[in-house]
Amino acid sequence: MEPLNRRQLIRSTATLAGATWLTPVGQWLARASEGNAPGALMGDSPRAQSVIVLWMSGGPSQLETFDPHEGSRIAGGTTQIATAIKGVSLASGFESLAEEMGSVSLIRSMVSKEGDHERGTYNLKTGFRPDPTVIHPSLGAVACHELPIGHAEIPRHVSILSSQWPARGGYLGDKFDAFLMNDPAGPVPDTKSYMSPEREKRRLSGLDIIEESFASGRAKRVGETLHRETMRGALRMMTSEQLRAFDVSLEPQSVRDSYGDSPFGRGCLAARRLVEAGVRCVEVTLGGWDTHANNHQFCAANVRLLDPAFSGLLKDLRQRKMLDKTLVICMGEFGRTPSINPTGGRDHWPSGFSIAMAGGGIQGGRVLGETDPDGKEEPKNPIKVADLHSTVFECLGIDHKKINQTPIGRTVKFSEGDPVRALLDA
Repeated sequence: MEPLNRRQLIRSTATLAGATWLTPVGQWLARASEGNAPGALMGDSPRAQSVIVLWMSGGPSQLETFDPHEGSRIAGGTTQIATAIKGVSLASGFESLAEEMGSVSLIRSMVSKEGDHERGTYNLKTGFRPDPTVIHPSLGAVACHELPIGHAEIPRHVSILSSQWPARGGYLGDKFDAFLMNDPAGPVPDTKSYMSPEREKRRLSGLDIIEESFASGRAKRVGETLHRETMRGALRMMTSEQLRAFDVSLEPQSVRDSYGDSPFGRGCLAARRLVEAGVRCVEVTLGGWDTHANNHQFCAANVRLLDPAFSGLLKDLRQRKMLDKTLVICMGEFGRTPSINPTGGRDHWPSGFSIAMAGGGIQGGRVLGETDPDGKEEPKNPIKVADLHSTVFECLGIDHKKINQTPIGRTVKFSEGDPVRALLDA
């Protein structure tokens, strides 16, 4: 979450840029000032260079999205449509995504042991179950930590329309928290000065005098904070041309229309622009999937937003020859029960839910796992959350078995799972 005193500090008499020291942007800039991330790619040419996570907050029903069972008791009246892959169906409403299934693979047998929203979100975003002794980093945080920084002048980990549990840096540090952004139709937060250039220049000049005085006799300690480097980076970011990557209004109307006229659609378009600019991970959230009541109605409304945005993103990436280097994942914290409750809803179901993946080394047109048409709990070929994360790291060229040390000295791997070879091998 954003520090509560962020905007107050920006308006304070000290300096606009000084406040950035406390924000995810400032923390990222501190890291960027070190030159390169510590990790190294396993190979000379990783399959993926960036990852886009389409986060379905609330737990989407697999039956109304990627694993329909038309005609069965558990479908509850949900119908399905054919796709570009023979024998593979999607729930009705995904007419555009159905045409893109040659690039998409589905996991229909994801399993976890977390049926609570907060714990399930942590599990799917980090690959680990919550542990009181350690806070694990999210996929995007690991990507930013391990992959080269390059020439990025903007945050390399971005969350658009974030849920209440955004992607965090965990034991890697708050500097790897996602930068939070609302609807890309609006401005990028905290990148515009509240004062004239002349007044800002005077304040920064005054700050130089104060800092020089403070640094007297404390040079080593002050240098270790990277405070001045952070301020310079913040000011550079505020005037960087790379900020234009957030501005979806610069795209042709036809491109904007292809994603759908919604905050989520604009978020997906911004995600494409951001990875094109060198951002390593963008998470775009579509909420409203917690369908304990009126499941079919709410799912249909969300599918109308997801279908054009997801399919539009894949088409756009392919046309720009970016799909092979960009991994796209569509997932939520768990699925929904095969049975429909008395209020017409489906409840939490961490056994046998669905995830869609495309690009970045993922072989398209495949379906892994199978759920029972009678609603039995155990799916065929169950895939654990840790295996999903190891697969993502394999795509990014990151060693998922790398041993890391937490601030309290505990050793932790990036993932305890194994890559799902059926998604990767030709």
